[in-house]
Amino acid sequence: MKRLRIQYDAVYYTHGRAKGTPKAITLKEQFRNFSKFGDTKSDGKMMTLSQADKWFKQAKVIDGKTITTTDTAITFNKFKTKKITFTEFEKYLDEISKSKKVDAGSIRNKLKDCGAPGTSGTTSVVKSSAVDRLTDTKKFTGSHKLRFDATGRGKGIAGRKDVPDGSGYVSGYKNKNTYDKTH
Repeated sequence: MKRLRIQYDAVYYTHGRAKGTPKAITLKEQFRNFSKFGDTKSDGKMMTLSQADKWFKQAKVIDGKTITTTDTAITFNKFKTKKITFTEFEKYLDEISKSKKVDAGSIRNKLKDCGAPGTSGTTSVVKSSAVDRLTDTKKFTGSHKLRFDATGRGKGIAGRKDVPDGSGYVSGYKNKNTYDKTH
């Protein structure tokens, strides 16, 4: 298993190497990491526009002024596919840097040094006494109390409605499944 080590705003792999000699992550390894991020079926060989945009935003290549998501979408659509390979991605980077007059080497360095893919700007779970009090099923009263069993799991429709047992051939028949036993 590879272990990540962060040093001076750069990410290094330390697995399989002597201690103290870190190996910098290449652009191709970062491509593989970001193409797998958020897609359980991905093998890391192809990348979509949304994955590329996520990578560009995390690396701060997309700043909203020089390069925008509209620019990346226009350039991506020139390849006429929904997913691109690493060699096409390198052409994609060259095309963006040429059209926006930005140094391609600086973009590549930002993409290499941005770190592993992560979720920034997402809402975290809030733990407070109010949330605990409102979601504790043991403190429910009235008809709400009947919707949950002793462990706190919901009973489903049985907790909301009185469902009559209509399994007999007439209403009120009590000896269901006893005919074959008596004859």
